[in-house]
Amino acid sequence: MDSFTLYILTPVAIFGFIALFTLFAVYAERKIAGFVQDRLGPMETGKFGLLQTVADIIKLLQKEFISPKASDKILFALAPVVIFVAVYVGYSVIPWGPDLIPANTHTGLFLIMAVVSIDAIGILMAGWGSNNKYSLLGSIRAIAQMISYELPVGLSLIAAVMITQTLNLNDIGFNQGVWATSDIYAFGFWQVNNIGGIFAWNIFQAPHLLVSYVIFFIASLAECNRAPFDIPEAESELIGGFHTEYGGIRFAFIFLAEYAMMFLVAMLGVVIFLGAWNTPLPNIGGIRLADWTTGPFWGVFWTLAKSLVIVAVQIWIRWTLPRFRADQLMTLCWKILIPVAFLCMGISGIWRILIML
Repeated sequence: MDSFTLYILTPVAIFGFIALFTLFAVYAERKIAGFVQDRLGPMETGKFGLLQTVADIIKLLQKEFISPKASDKILFALAPVVIFVAVYVGYSVIPWGPDLIPANTHTGLFLIMAVVSIDAIGILMAGWGSNNKYSLLGSIRAIAQMISYELPVGLSLIAAVMITQTLNLNDIGFNQGVWATSDIYAFGFWQVNNIGGIFAWNIFQAPHLLVSYVIFFIASLAECNRAPFDIPEAESELIGGFHTEYGGIRFAFIFLAEYAMMFLVAMLGVVIFLGAWNTPLPNIGGIRLADWTTGPFWGVFWTLAKSLVIVAVQIWIRWTLPRFRADQLMTLCWKILIPVAFLCMGISGIWRILIML
């Protein structure tokens, strides 16, 4: 297959995956919400309600384009595109398996952080362009939240980068496998190159990275505007927040971006902290579980399996915890997550010095 065909098929395949994942995730969210609230969830459209999300998508695609009379037509129309594209481009540097990466750049992690931050601009465009007080207030809340929580996300990732010594996500994945490109040690002293499995993951190579991952996970929920950090949408206060005036395919793109962002941060956490595409099964004596479950197929399987587990936790949290107040949200960020993330960075620096001695 020539390079030009790959350049066309890869973005189409990623978009198709995002669409299918969103269909699955919305159905799963409704069912999990029903389980948590002691009800059944969707049951009527298709067996066990399996076609309910499909019906909703068909309905959205058929709706008319409607813009508020006093809105800024250009900003209002462009906002959903900017929001979705900002998240969509982030998938370009995420590895799905060993060397299965759309764009293998040396600064992949930096590119994700830079591109995904454009999402905030799209949300501001949506709020301002709608000419609606609820939308504007929701967008202001969202921007304040996203900019604040980018700091603990970035600091937690820097703590991991100080250990891995690279911004290349493909290399970070290889360094957590059985055949690591350099010597790796669980807890800093037990060599695990041939053992592999879960012991080679970054959270075991440097245990303080488990704290960094918890910080990353909490802050990523805020970046996705997911409960308990969903005050930008807050339907009980703001109707729907920054997307109040949107309907049809425009709303579908905003909705698609939210679920695409959920899976993106889940994959990023898996790649940086949880072994990337590498199996959690170790080699123990003559039982070579790690060796048997390697390769492109298993790589994609483990990446998807780990990421979907994280997404399930994100959904579970939404229907379990109450929404934060704005002051509680900022207190958690500035007084707890950021100081602890700085502490993890300091420990990473000391850890590298001790390993090099």
